[in-house]
Amino acid sequence: MRRPGRGQSSGGRTVLVDNHGFEALRPTAWMRWLPLAYVAFVLALEPVTPTPWPVSFLLVALPVTAAYTLGPVGVAAVTVFAVAFEGVLAGTPCCAGRNAHLLWESHHVAAYIATTLVGILGVALAAHRQRQERHLVRANSVAEALMRTLLRPVPQHVGQVLAAGLYRSGEVGTMVGGDLYDIRATEAGERAVIGDVRGKGLKAVRAVACILGTFREAAYVERDLPSVAQRMERSMARQADEIRDDELFVTAALVEYDAPARRVTIVNHGHIEPVLISQGEVTALIGPPALPLGLGALADEQPVAYTHPFTPGDILLLCTDGLVEARDHNGAFYPLLDRLRHRFANDSAPGPADVIDFLNTDLPRHTRVFHDDVAILAIAPDGSG
Repeated sequence: MRRPGRGQSSGGRTVLVDNHGFEALRPTAWMRWLPLAYVAFVLALEPVTPTPWPVSFLLVALPVTAAYTLGPVGVAAVTVFAVAFEGVLAGTPCCAGRNAHLLWESHHVAAYIATTLVGILGVALAAHRQRQERHLVRANSVAEALMRTLLRPVPQHVGQVLAAGLYRSGEVGTMVGGDLYDIRATEAGERAVIGDVRGKGLKAVRAVACILGTFREAAYVERDLPSVAQRMERSMARQADEIRDDELFVTAALVEYDAPARRVTIVNHGHIEPVLISQGEVTALIGPPALPLGLGALADEQPVAYTHPFTPGDILLLCTDGLVEARDHNGAFYPLLDRLRHRFANDSAPGPADVIDFLNTDLPRHTRVFHDDVAILAIAPDGSG
């Protein structure tokens, strides 16, 4: 099964990154050479020991070492080789000590039997390992299908904007978490959302599916961005009632691009402020705050939308807190604005893919271990039209 890797693109300009790989783990090089290395170790051990002794007894463990990497047939072949090699060593004076002339001496026969029994066990272990690997591949296939249903690949062109996305799961061995993003071309303009669900696990994934489903419907039918946000608020409230979780909420930022007016409208529900890269300047677009989606009943005021000019050559970057709260070995947060200024200060018109590629390379240099999901969405007006 194909694995989206670091720095790779999958379906447009969406980069999907998994910490430990998204397929059954292949044995490392040293594990593949382990059986041969073990035989070499056995042969090299006898000359360095002061007293002659039957080193062939150590070959009893050879089938088990082979079971780490080989299949049942391979382990069976290694077992036959181990028993035959024990017989050869038993008949060799330099390797069998004073009992070299007794090929069928009781201790050597016991070693042959023990090796055969261990080989049978190794065959069973190899078969079980392969079954588990196949099961893992099937489970990961289902997880990948789920992930691609929730976080659909971001096309390079969406209506009148260029776009690129990055998703990095913070949970080892998974590609589905509590972060979300999407972008849609509607009659009202291009509408995008990025969000972060409180919590982790299946409950968070369920909330992601709920909020994305609501956005994908409301983005096409609601007249303005606050109305889209209100529908998402009601959806989250129903979801919280269904699962009986009074603390379920989603921080989210919604964006609408108006091409004729050359501006973006933003509604921010407790999320990280969008970042604008414009002619080498990097600015956080701070506006009126609002409670996260799902907690709207706690406030009397409705969310207030705010606007900002957005012209060709500009980049609007939306991200989750997994990016800005990623720590280095000293505990320092990732300095997003400073890093963007350092990279794009002399680049007046980067593309969304340029920003995503930079962050996908620069972030792992700052943080070796990711403890939270990271979702990033970059959009820019399509100046070709």
